[in-house]
Amino acid sequence: MHNRLLQLWNSFSATGLIVGTLFMAASLTPSLLPRTYVMQGLLSGISLACGYGLGVLLLALWRYLELPHFGTRLRFSLKTTGILICLPILVLFFWSAAEWQNSIRSLMNMPPVETMHPFYLGLIAIATFTIILLISRFIYWSFKLSSRQAERVAPPKIAYIIGGALVLFVFWSAAEGLLFRVALHTVDSSLRALDELIEPDIAQPTSPEKTGSPASLISWPNLGRAGRDYITSGPTAEEISAFRNRPAKEPVRVYVGLNAAQTPEARAKLALKELIRTGGFERSSLVLIAPTGTGWVDEEGIDPLEYMLDGDVASVAVQYSYLLSWLSLLVEPDYGSVSARALFREVYAYWTELPKETRPKLYLYGLSLGALSSEVAAELFEIIGDPYDGALFAGPPFPGRVWQMMTESRNEGSPAWLPRVGNGSYVRFTSQHNALNDGMAEWGPIRTVYLQYASDPIVFFEYSSLYSKPEWMDDPRGPDVSEEFHWYPVITFLQLVLDLATATTTPKGYGHVYAGEHYIDAWQQIVGLEGWSEEDINRLKNKFRANR
Repeated sequence: MHNRLLQLWNSFSATGLIVGTLFMAASLTPSLLPRTYVMQGLLSGISLACGYGLGVLLLALWRYLELPHFGTRLRFSLKTTGILICLPILVLFFWSAAEWQNSIRSLMNMPPVETMHPFYLGLIAIATFTIILLISRFIYWSFKLSSRQAERVAPPKIAYIIGGALVLFVFWSAAEGLLFRVALHTVDSSLRALDELIEPDIAQPTSPEKTGSPASLISWPNLGRAGRDYITSGPTAEEISAFRNRPAKEPVRVYVGLNAAQTPEARAKLALKELIRTGGFERSSLVLIAPTGTGWVDEEGIDPLEYMLDGDVASVAVQYSYLLSWLSLLVEPDYGSVSARALFREVYAYWTELPKETRPKLYLYGLSLGALSSEVAAELFEIIGDPYDGALFAGPPFPGRVWQMMTESRNEGSPAWLPRVGNGSYVRFTSQHNALNDGMAEWGPIRTVYLQYASDPIVFFEYSSLYSKPEWMDDPRGPDVSEEFHWYPVITFLQLVLDLATATTTPKGYGHVYAGEHYIDAWQQIVGLEGWSEEDINRLKNKFRANR
């Protein structure tokens, strides 16, 4: 038994264990979002595996360069000594883990945690590392086996290339078939069934002016789950009137589900016809909404505007997918932009034919993947002669071409998490704290606002964080980013990947969960709101806070 344990211990790389232990310790430090001990355990296990793998690669490079080898006993001593030095560091970091997590939670008004349950955290980390190690050793064993077979017909170095290519092909094909065909098909089928499920507690509208009613061009089932929720969830004329103590109109909401037509162009044409039928162009304002991947429209993004305009507003959205936004971004990244452009072209073409004196003001709005789609819905050369009036993009995902260009061209001295671009006459950025009036010039003909939180990993994830410190980590930092968050190569990248997966688990007003009161400041600027005092604005903000 003793010999087996000794053989097992000797099978591990000393360099790998030392680097892996340091990686595991660094993974316990905070990042953008708070973590549970379960998620931290998974992250620490993956970090340990990555560090171990890096250590093994460094050792392989050492041997490839034919540098001096150490004897077995010396390697054993170095391994044991290195681990004994690293373990106190790991224990210290485990001890500080709860305090580090609380440094984020306090900024997000979350109750502190007393402990990160280090025992369970450690078990999860070791289990995760063991699984990754077994998979890696199986792949390595397959590589050695295929290389030996290839040596029968080729020189050793060529055999290694053949063996590596064969293993890569086999495992990639298996992963692609399992994950992107079977798993994705299962997810798509499940989400499609969920989308078609009609909730018993949501009644079909009976008013002819409502989308989904018997008089509508879009049937109640073809609205989809997200569409039915959106059509029936908004404030009524009576609720708006009671809040403002003045007459109000019933907001017009139009939604076209994915099953309503076969192509994005056909759904856009149907949306235009329904918008005309419901009197959308007879309102003072019209908002073109690009929903998230599932078709969801954030009520906190559009409800405030309906209150602010006394219900004299119409909005229209078209569904383009059943998948969650991150899945849509992975497997069908162009679907959203194709749908958004189709809707914009249909509505814009009709809108430009209307008399300028009586037509509604035209705005764009998108959250998350909707923001990514919406910001490319119209090219400047298409609308320069007759521009739309404004746009609100909330939580724009990091791959956004326009967002990236704006951020990179920011004025010197403005932080990456809250850029200032030019004199602010075309585009402005804001966060939880209203920054839309800070020394800006007068608005031009198009008013564009980006609402983004410094703690939102969907916005600020960077692949380059693998090897370089992101600019948004420089001082001054955003108000919701921990001062204890430090950059470590590889580790920060892994932390941000986990943050991406948990971006919507934060309280409203942080991470990727945008709050109605912050939309209010943005909409106030975009529509040039008049007749509202500061007291009225604060009362509306408090209403959304209270509803939470």
